[in-house]
Amino acid sequence: MSISFKRFIQIAGIKDADEANLLVECGVRYLGFPLQLAFHKEDLSESEAAEIIKSLSPPHYGVLITYLDEADAIVDLCEKLGCSIVQLHEQISVYELARLRNYRPDITVIKSLIVSDDNLNELIKDVDLLSEHVDAFIIDTYDHATGASGATGKTHDWNVSRTLVDVSGKPVILAGGLNETNVYEALKFVRPAGVDTHTGVEGINGRKEGSMVRKFIDEANRAFRELERGI
Repeated sequence: MSISFKRFIQIAGIKDADEANLLVECGVRYLGFPLQLAFHKEDLSESEAAEIIKSLSPPHYGVLITYLDEADAIVDLCEKLGCSIVQLHEQISVYELARLRNYRPDITVIKSLIVSDDNLNELIKDVDLLSEHVDAFIIDTYDHATGASGATGKTHDWNVSRTLVDVSGKPVILAGGLNETNVYEALKFVRPAGVDTHTGVEGINGRKEGSMVRKFIDEANRAFRELERGI
């Protein structure tokens, strides 16, 4: 499946059908489902995620977010979920990415680039090495306290992200600590194709809040419009 990364906005960490329906009503097109994780507790079961993804219809899509690093396992989980977009957060070999691409060219592959301490040169090498086998990259933040590389609620050095956007020939999605108060600034500075948030639109009860989601989308689209007009 070919998707457009223009004005891409993803909200990740869907907990149940009610939360998915809320996001769809708010105008979210890409709903992220973290499963088979190395860190964090899963928000829902694979069968629950499959039911929600099955209920979505274009232009709304479910995105599998996973730490799986073998093509066969990735394909199996995508098929179980009825999902054709996958976001890979683990280190994965070029060999396995090539296998995934050859086996299921219809699956859209988004590969993470995790910003840590002074690893820009390493990330640039990853962009060069992996670009042939992925459809887009997503930049996220490494959390030294937990070892997690997603859903950290922490920003990173946006200068690193801006450089990666400049050197990548594939669309780049910005994540890491984004919320309704900083997504506009982040987009204007980094100039990515899209943005992603997880905990940034959750209330104190850990659930997505409609007002925060709508404000996040409004601020992101405001930045997208200005970028498109060269402002």
